[in-house]
Amino acid sequence: MSAATADPRHAAGPRRAVCPGSFDPVTNGHLDIIARASRLYDELIVAVFVNEAKRSMFSVDERRAMLRDATAGYGNVRVETFEGLVVDYCKTHDIPVIVKGLRAVSDFDYELQMAQMNRGLADVDTLFMPTNPEYSFLASSLVKEIAKWGGDVSALVPELVLDRLMRRARQR
Repeated sequence: MSAATADPRHAAGPRRAVCPGSFDPVTNGHLDIIARASRLYDELIVAVFVNEAKRSMFSVDERRAMLRDATAGYGNVRVETFEGLVVDYCKTHDIPVIVKGLRAVSDFDYELQMAQMNRGLADVDTLFMPTNPEYSFLASSLVKEIAKWGGDVSALVPELVLDRLMRRARQR
């Protein structure tokens, strides 16, 4: 028996992965990673992280709804929420892979540590996907800051997010 067949993650069944994040708000960079990962896996779960300690622009339900709308064209993408450790979510839902987008070397340093910890804690692997260079500068926090000051973020977020983002930014 080869090592691949001895590993239960290689057993017959759908190949599944999770793409976790806060998605506050979802950006075109997020959607690029989701689209590319959805082509690699039979099922991709986009998991919106719940962090009550963090002050988000959009509620978890709003973020989940925006992601569901933005990914509606992908038949194999499901959007859910989770609270706690990503590896616990993976163990509970029998998901062997976490997909993470990397914008820069600085992202890699942090994400590599997390990947090694996740592998040690729960035997969950991490797939790093470099972002499309078009989105290498893009971060939700920058999008919110630009929107807050009335800047044009129309090329940075999906159209369905733009109106909500601009209205929310004006309220703050």
